[in-house]
Amino acid sequence: MIQQTTLQRSTILGVGSHVPANVVTNHDLSRIMDTSDEWIVQRTGIRQRYWVDPGTSTSDLALEASRRALSAAGIQAQELDCIILATLSPDHEFPGTGCFLQAKLGVPGIPALDIRQQCTGFVYGMSIADQFIRTGMYRKVLVVGAEVHSKGLDRTTRGRDVSVLFGDGAGAVVMGRAEPGEESLFCSSHLHADGNYARELWIESPGMAAHGDCHPTPEQTARGAHYPAMNGKAVFMHASKRMPEAVMEALQANGKTVADVDLFVFHQANLRINEMVAKQLGIPEEKVFNTIDRFANTTAATLPIGLDEAIRAGKLKKGMLVACAAFGSGFTWGSALFRW
Repeated sequence: MIQQTTLQRSTILGVGSHVPANVVTNHDLSRIMDTSDEWIVQRTGIRQRYWVDPGTSTSDLALEASRRALSAAGIQAQELDCIILATLSPDHEFPGTGCFLQAKLGVPGIPALDIRQQCTGFVYGMSIADQFIRTGMYRKVLVVGAEVHSKGLDRTTRGRDVSVLFGDGAGAVVMGRAEPGEESLFCSSHLHADGNYARELWIESPGMAAHGDCHPTPEQTARGAHYPAMNGKAVFMHASKRMPEAVMEALQANGKTVADVDLFVFHQANLRINEMVAKQLGIPEEKVFNTIDRFANTTAATLPIGLDEAIRAGKLKKGMLVACAAFGSGFTWGSALFRW
């Protein structure tokens, strides 16, 4: 007879974030491309972003955010059992950036897993960590979202529709086993993807799908195929639909309603999208925490940066029920519900 075992429950032990020192305002961008502060704010809600200096990498940002998350959790890096890192801007094509982070943290031997789910990467990462902990495989897992967008953007008028949206930064949480009877619990996560829309938000080249050499051809380089390209209307339409669906999925799975949630932290791609999501769900403005005006879209890092900033602002307090949702390239989307 197979003996039944009780699943462990996970919780978030600590959160931390880090952005580079260089502030780039909309006015700064207007000096290098045909745009304006008014144009960007009206369409996105973004007023500034942080961009790295030439010598800073994604794993450098991840390291600082990880150290702060470990400090908040009250543990040492050597107590970690696993690293999960979400990014679309790796230090190198290979190996994974999680390995570079692991070396900088000084914890050789533990697994390091990279996730390429773009803006939904952090939700995917928390989901994987939760499952590792629930099954008893690991006790403490570091989940990181880190991005350096600025080095890969077309900083000309040709690329302005995309380039004004993105910032650099990193955020991290330490997830661990919840103690028996503990109220702070990771309730559930819900993940989705639809690859039929993969080319609506992507970088065409370089890649192994190219004919012949994987590197951009002169023709591709000339038309900017090595820079991010986005169908803005399609992204807005799908994000405005999928994020509310994902939130409701999480609430229904846990027998909760919108009114039960104390704080909503959404992916920060466009303030108009988040306003639309809140309107559809009937969420009061004071229950939604946005950071896009200061940090822009930091892709996999937006959610942990948002959680850390919410704590600093006094908006996220112990015992609160928190709902997160994200939508991004792939298309991918998902949600998570947890008691802080």
